[in-house]
Amino acid sequence: MTIRNIMVAFNGSESAVSALKYAAKMAGDSAHVTAVLAYSTHEVVNSRAPWVPAKAREIIEQANADILSEIEARFETAKEGFGLGGRLHFRRQTGRVDAVLAEYARGFDLLVIGQDQSEVVDEHVTIHPDRIALMSGRPVLIVPKGHDRGGCRTHAVVAWEGTRASARALSDGLDLLEAQGRVTVLTLGETELARPVDEVLDHLHRHGIDASHGTLLTSPGPARALLAYCTEKDPCLLVMGAHEHSKFREDFLGGVTTRVLRNTTVPVLLSH
Repeated sequence: MTIRNIMVAFNGSESAVSALKYAAKMAGDSAHVTAVLAYSTHEVVNSRAPWVPAKAREIIEQANADILSEIEARFETAKEGFGLGGRLHFRRQTGRVDAVLAEYARGFDLLVIGQDQSEVVDEHVTIHPDRIALMSGRPVLIVPKGHDRGGCRTHAVVAWEGTRASARALSDGLDLLEAQGRVTVLTLGETELARPVDEVLDHLHRHGIDASHGTLLTSPGPARALLAYCTEKDPCLLVMGAHEHSKFREDFLGGVTTRVLRNTTVPVLLSH
């Protein structure tokens, strides 16, 4: 897959600006970038209810319009200097935010999302990257807030478990891994995998990638071990499969995917 069509989930946050900058650098001289502002119309109080005064309804509607206009103005400011010209686009779409972004993403090669959603106080534009990866069927690249290195090309890491999601992530990220040139395939401890790591290394070698195998200790846990490795080695990219168990269990108990996405300092390509 050659990346020519990149979508960015843009809600005006600092993290969304970082994601937009990353996508613009990734686009280079040929790819298109489309920023999509997805927003919900859900209201705690139904402003269209008969008992709501017309003046109050106008105030609520104007406040919502102002929020969206401010986000679009943030996009206009952020895009200065990208040099993409007619290859940079902006779209607004209403609906359930995660569902809208997931549906839109199916028409793109890649969806880029900012990491830190805790700064977004308006639930009408809040994004959940892991849920979108589950629903969209497309790879999702999460960019840490403030990350400004673009798609640097030195070293990438693949978190390999031998699962379907791992295989999907490896395939979805192959173009990016080829661009990096050097890849470390990480496995956890000495666990027997569904597919031998040697096959993965051969696969990468045949794509012209300098690939090697590394292992992580099972303690203090896979997420912490993976984050510590990335902090020490500072790769340009981490490729991993999304969780394959219940999303409820992931949210309730926490899991590798959630913890990595919440705390990563390097961009993460996530597939399911």
